[in-house]
Amino acid sequence: MSAPAPSPLAIVEVDPAHTPERQDEVLTDAALAFVAELHRRFTPRRDELLARRAERRAEIARTSTLAFLPETAQIRADDSWKVAEAPAALNDRRVEITGPTDRKMTINALNSGAKVWLADFEDASAPTWENVVGGQINLIDAYERRIDFTDPKSGKSYALKPAEELATVVMRPRGWHLAERHLQFEGRPVPGALVDFGLYFFHNAKRLLDLGKGPYFYLPKTESHLEARLWNDIFVFAQDYVGIPQGTIRATVLIETITAAYEMEEILYELREHASGLNAGRWDYLFSIVKNFRDGGEKFVLPDRNAVTMTAPFMRAYTELLVRTCHKRGAHAIGGMAAFIPNRRDPEANEKALAKVKNDKDREAGDGFDGSWVAHPDLVPVARASFDAVLGDKPNQKDRLREDVSVAAADLIAIDSLDAKPTYQGLVDAVQVGTRYIEAWLRGLGAVAIFGLMEDAATAEISRSQIWQWVDAGVTFEDGKKVTADLVRTIADEQLAAIRGEIGEDAFTTGKWQQAHDLLLKVSLDADYADFLTLPAYELLG
Repeated sequence: MSAPAPSPLAIVEVDPAHTPERQDEVLTDAALAFVAELHRRFTPRRDELLARRAERRAEIARTSTLAFLPETAQIRADDSWKVAEAPAALNDRRVEITGPTDRKMTINALNSGAKVWLADFEDASAPTWENVVGGQINLIDAYERRIDFTDPKSGKSYALKPAEELATVVMRPRGWHLAERHLQFEGRPVPGALVDFGLYFFHNAKRLLDLGKGPYFYLPKTESHLEARLWNDIFVFAQDYVGIPQGTIRATVLIETITAAYEMEEILYELREHASGLNAGRWDYLFSIVKNFRDGGEKFVLPDRNAVTMTAPFMRAYTELLVRTCHKRGAHAIGGMAAFIPNRRDPEANEKALAKVKNDKDREAGDGFDGSWVAHPDLVPVARASFDAVLGDKPNQKDRLREDVSVAAADLIAIDSLDAKPTYQGLVDAVQVGTRYIEAWLRGLGAVAIFGLMEDAATAEISRSQIWQWVDAGVTFEDGKKVTADLVRTIADEQLAAIRGEIGEDAFTTGKWQQAHDLLLKVSLDADYADFLTLPAYELLG
C-alpha cells in the first residue's frame, strides 16, 4: 500500500515552545488526511446547523415556548423501532466517572472501579494545544499499557490495574460550536469536534476492537435530531474509511439542551444503529434553559443554581421523560453528575455531603436510570451501592418501561413551578465561582475544585447566564435590592480583592485573575449575549 499523500491541513503553532511532546505520533499524514476528509465532507453541514440554531433561538425569543415536533410525530408514534443492542462492554454502566485526559487522571479513572470513564475533551478540558494532543497520546498509551506515571510533586507512582478491572472508555469530543485554530484548511480552523473525534477514531478504532471493546463516544451540546443525523453520517463514513463493520461505533447523547429534550426519540432514531443511550446533563441543561428563554420574562427566571434540585417539577419531567424514552427504545438512561469532592480533613461535612450523594443516586436508581455519573473515585462505591441495591446481578433495568410517565410539552419549561427565588448570596456565588473557574480555564485547567465541588465549563456558563438574566429581568431581592450591572461590577471587584488577599500578591499577579474578572463581566453584562463563553475565552487561551 502506498503512503498517504500529505494532508491539505496546515498545522499552526501559536507558540513553538508549547509544541506537545510526541506530537508527530498523533498528527501523522494518514490521520490528518482522515481529519481533512471529515472536514471537507461535513463542515458545510455543521455550518448550516449552527445557523439553524440561531434561527430556532430567534423563534423561541418571539414565542417563549417550545413543542414536540409535528413533522416527526410518526417516529414517536411508531413503537416498532429500537436502537441496536448494546455491546458487552457497554451493557452494564451503573457507575461512570468523568474527567479530563491528563496522564494522572487517565490512570486513576481507568482504575477507579467505575464501569465507564468519560474521557473528556470537552467541558472538563480547556482546549490548549497541549491538552488536545496530549490527551490523544495518553489514551493511546493507556490502550498500549505504557502509561505508568510518577507525580513530580508527591513522588507517588501510578500504574494500570489488570485489563479486566479497567473502566470502558467513552470519549467526549468538543461541541459543534468550537473551532481548533491549530489545524486549518485554506486558512479556516477545522471544527474541534472533527479534530477530537477524527484523531481518536483513526488511531484507536481497530486497537479497541482488538481489546474486545470499540470506539465509543459521548456527544455533547446536541440541539436537534438533525445534528444527531450529521453525527450518524460521520460514523457511517468513518467506519467505511478504516474498514470496520457498520455499527461498531456507539454513541451516547447528552440531553443537555432544552431543545434536545423535545427531540429525544428522534435523536435516538437518527442514531439507532449507533446509539447506546442518553444522559441527563443537568448543569448545561439549566444553562440552555436560561440561554433560550433569557428574555421570556419573570416566569423563566431561575433562582440560585443550588436551589434548582432534581426534584424541581420541570427537572423531574425532563429526567422521567428521558428514562421513559430510552427504555421504550432499548437504550440506556444515564443519570446526572455527583460533583462533590470528598474532604477527609472534615469528616462531619464529608458525611453530610456523602448522604446527599447517596440520596441523589438512590433517587436515580429508583426512577429507572441504568447508571449515573460521579466526578471523584471516592464516590464510585457510593453510586455503585445505590444501583446495586436496585439492579442486583442485572446489568441494567431497561425492562422498566416507565409507561406511567406522561410529560406534556409545557411541563419541560414550567420554570415558575419551582418555589424558590434568586438571592443576593446566589449572585455573589455566581460571581465567585464564575471568576475562579474562568481563571483556571485560561491557565489550561478544565476540571476545577471550587468550594468542595468539581466544576467544569457548564458551571461558568450557568453562572454568567444567571447574572445576565437577573440583570435583564430587573430581579429584586427580598430586601428590596435590585440586580443591576453596577451591583454586579461592585460584587466582582470585591471578590477579586478578596481573592488577592486570600492567595497573596505573587500568586495573584502570576495568575489570570484580572482577565477572568473582565471576561466574566463582559459575558454577563454585554447586551449582545454570547452563545458560549468559551468562544471569547478561547481567544485568550495560550
